[in-house]
Amino acid sequence: MTDDSEQERARFADEALAMGREAEERAGAEAEQIVAESDRIVAEVSTEEGLRQLGVIYGGLIGVAVVMVQPFLAATNLDASATVCIIAFAVAIPLLAALVLVNRQEVFRGRQAASAMVAVAQSIAELAAFVGVVAGFWHIMWVAGVTVLVAAVVAVGVHSAGFWRVEAPRGVARG
Repeated sequence: MTDDSEQERARFADEALAMGREAEERAGAEAEQIVAESDRIVAEVSTEEGLRQLGVIYGGLIGVAVVMVQPFLAATNLDASATVCIIAFAVAIPLLAALVLVNRQEVFRGRQAASAMVAVAQSIAELAAFVGVVAGFWHIMWVAGVTVLVAAVVAVGVHSAGFWRVEAPRGVARG
């Protein structure tokens, strides 16, 4: 072989390597774009679904509160558990109503309100509604109050387990 053909082969090899590196870089950049777009879509869908779930939760808690407060409207004497139930729902109902309105705007805009006041209102409303439900069942029978309290703790665990099982990344092993 001549020096010219060896040099030409080396040049072709160098060009092929350079073209391979460029193709690899383009493929890597495209893959990064695809992953970023996929992450954006997953986050968007998760946010929309989360917002819808919150709307259902707030509406459901308002419904439960209205139903549980009705028997106490005409009562002349309230025991301690009935009083706690009424006061808890008196706190929860207006906050939940405000949160329903905020939630509708969040769903419309496709993003959550980044406000400490909204987060505090969510916590207070949900806690007050929970206290109202437990106190209402306690008013009927203390065993029912304890039962709903224990069942709520179990329900949170069931929801958490189900949520993480559904929402776990695809590459993560699910047990």
